[in-house]
Amino acid sequence: MSTTRPYSPGDRGPEPEAAGHAGGTPSQSPADVGRTAGHQSRTLNLVGAAGIVPLARDFTREALHAWGWMPADTADRRAAAEDVLLVVSELVTNACLHAEGPDELRISCDSKVLRIEVSDQGAGQPAPRTPHRAGRPGGHGMFIVQRLCMDWGVVRKPGVPGKTVWAEVGAPA
Repeated sequence: MSTTRPYSPGDRGPEPEAAGHAGGTPSQSPADVGRTAGHQSRTLNLVGAAGIVPLARDFTREALHAWGWMPADTADRRAAAEDVLLVVSELVTNACLHAEGPDELRISCDSKVLRIEVSDQGAGQPAPRTPHRAGRPGGHGMFIVQRLCMDWGVVRKPGVPGKTVWAEVGAPA
């Protein structure tokens, strides 16, 4: 389970400490709690934060750097990183516009998939506008998410207000 900690742009958390004995494992930074067997995760508390969308993008960009997705050395890697940043922007913006703002952003990845989760207290159900009309202003966020992601969905906990909207992007080769 990932811990929530304050975040500011440029913050990658403390460097992992060296193992104290043979066969030991380095300590994990608070930013990478949840890293096991190639799985890494970071969580950002957004309650009461200002400039939420840029903050979420900066947080995600730092994680992508730490996890080796950036700087991108190939067009595929660059496109994947840009897709992730766009999806984060769209999910966080939707929570701002339709759900009283996001509570938390969680990103996690393994060797195959990067998962983005945005939790909020809203009761609404996000869905791509149908039919999608490219020339019409607004309403393109979930259409973009649907097009860029392998899969996406909504998780609700019974008896608890709010939801978590998640999306998964394939890791670049």
